[in-house]
Amino acid sequence: MKRLHPSLTLLVAATLAYGLLIPQLGFYWDDLPMSWIRYQLGAEAMTQYFSTNRPVWALLYQVTTRVLPHEPIYWQVFALFWRWLGAVTLWAIAKQLFPQREKFAITLSLLFLLYPGFNQQWGSYLYSHFFIVLFFFLVSIYLMLRGRTIPALIFSALNLWMMEYFFVLELVRPFLIWVSLRADSSPRPERSRRAEFRAVLQRWTPYLVVFTLAVLSRMFIFNNQIYQFSLKDELLKAPLDTIILLASNVFSSLWTVTGAAWAQAFQFPNPTVDGARTTLVYAVITVVAAALTLLGWRNQTESAEASTGSTRWVVALGVVMLLLGGPPFWLVNVPVSLGFPANRATLSFLLGVSFVLAGLFDLLPPKVGNLLAVVFIALAAGRQFLWANEFRRDWTYHKNLFWQMTWRAPGLEKNTMVLMNEELKYYADNSLSPVVNWIYSPENRSEVWDYVLFYPTNRDALSLTPDTPVDYDFLAGEFHGNTSQTVVFYYAPPRCLRLLDPEIDPVNRLIPDDSLLRDAALLSSTAPILSEPTAQMPKIYGPQPAHGWCYYFEKADLARQMDDWETVVELGDAAFALDDHPNDPLEWFVFIEGYAHTTDWKKAVELSQSSYRVSKNYVAPLLCKLWNRIERETEATPEQKATLDTAKSKFECQP
Repeated sequence: MKRLHPSLTLLVAATLAYGLLIPQLGFYWDDLPMSWIRYQLGAEAMTQYFSTNRPVWALLYQVTTRVLPHEPIYWQVFALFWRWLGAVTLWAIAKQLFPQREKFAITLSLLFLLYPGFNQQWGSYLYSHFFIVLFFFLVSIYLMLRGRTIPALIFSALNLWMMEYFFVLELVRPFLIWVSLRADSSPRPERSRRAEFRAVLQRWTPYLVVFTLAVLSRMFIFNNQIYQFSLKDELLKAPLDTIILLASNVFSSLWTVTGAAWAQAFQFPNPTVDGARTTLVYAVITVVAAALTLLGWRNQTESAEASTGSTRWVVALGVVMLLLGGPPFWLVNVPVSLGFPANRATLSFLLGVSFVLAGLFDLLPPKVGNLLAVVFIALAAGRQFLWANEFRRDWTYHKNLFWQMTWRAPGLEKNTMVLMNEELKYYADNSLSPVVNWIYSPENRSEVWDYVLFYPTNRDALSLTPDTPVDYDFLAGEFHGNTSQTVVFYYAPPRCLRLLDPEIDPVNRLIPDDSLLRDAALLSSTAPILSEPTAQMPKIYGPQPAHGWCYYFEKADLARQMDDWETVVELGDAAFALDDHPNDPLEWFVFIEGYAHTTDWKKAVELSQSSYRVSKNYVAPLLCKLWNRIERETEATPEQKATLDTAKSKFECQP
């Protein structure tokens, strides 16, 4: 059977792990604010956004965003391309460093490609540019090994001036040069260690000059909070404590990016949570990835003598790369973790981990090492697919959130603050503020934003006291508002997005206490919500979803705000006729009020009992508050009084 070219092996593996769900994926985390700033506010706003952190990197965005439209699918494919190209380049580097070890080169590049310490591949707008810079570094190494000094220096400079993640890794060059010189199979006289050192220094000197210039430029030309690699202040204050803390950070980081990161590949799907179909796809991916690895190894050159002689250099290079990957984080005391979004720091260690693991497999007996390599590669591919499915689900929840928001709030007064719980897994509140502006003021391209969305749990300085000014700087714009102009939403899918009621929700124990939304509910108001439809859903959110329960709930709640009780009842009749149902007992409340206001007391009581049965202890106090409001706002009649007596007795309401 004809062997599969390594580049195709890597492409199929990348597609299995990262590409199967691309049509259903969207924008995540910093993708949204960064892409919104560039496409909606313009190139100058993007330049301003990067002006205080990575100004040279901004030039890369200026190029890519002129080519790719503001649609997730293009960026997902783009990010996958650069992830794959980096792995192909690493394979070519391994071929240069270790001739006659083609099987090893494939193993190394597959471990690099599928590394499970980093699970944010689908933040495509942001991380495609990370992988472009990583490619610049890798292709510079490859060109250096091939003796193409000028283009290698250009790509080295691009890496050094764009961002800090792979900055210190540039110092691995002399080690790579030395290994390549020892691997050179061409006839040459035996050299002394001094001669080898001179040869390495001679080849490294141009790159050292470029590196030195980059360091000087960051010290004296562009020096900000991201580029300051120094613990000087801490060392002066408490030298021993700082050294101990640094050592602890180094060791914990190295364990995190190696053992803990790869342990995640052994987290298997739960059919109860993930579903039978996802579990089946996971199984197929792992089997295919294993077969693909074996097929990629087929007919590849692997000299036993070369393997024995080079394995120690593989592990040694990996250790050096690990130690050089950490300074951008260790020297500013930033912990390296596997949590989202902090695991982006693992990208600096990606090369080192791959070399160490590939080398350790080589140290084992061949059958054992090969088996472990296949298992690790296959499970890593499956694990990445499971993460892709989580991102797919979160994008669905994200889209539903904003469709439901526009149904409930067709328009919003300018300078409104939106508060919400931290439910979406792969979004921060900074990710969502641009979306609110994009929807409700798409024509505003000024530096003053009309809206802001905050998670109260994320904002220690945010006051939940009425009539307090709110000022926030987004780098590319600023917001000025007041806590007295606030709408507060609670979102926990599959429950509907729900505008909190300042009369009922402050005592709603179905809202987690640590979300702070029960406190924030006192600020919630319908006043900023306009009935006139001014919201415009951006193209990336696709067509409007089918009108299920949540559509009728949101529209009914809007009608309740307008005291349009007949419309509330009409929407209720349509909602209860659906093959759908509430997922939150408070989603019945608007219809309870609607039927009560139209004197259908029987229906109002029936719905109250349905809500009550969900959680008697939690819902009863809320129903009491609701029926108190109904008593206050409806006409006193014998039927009303009898119904109120029944409801208050049933729910044990206090006088």
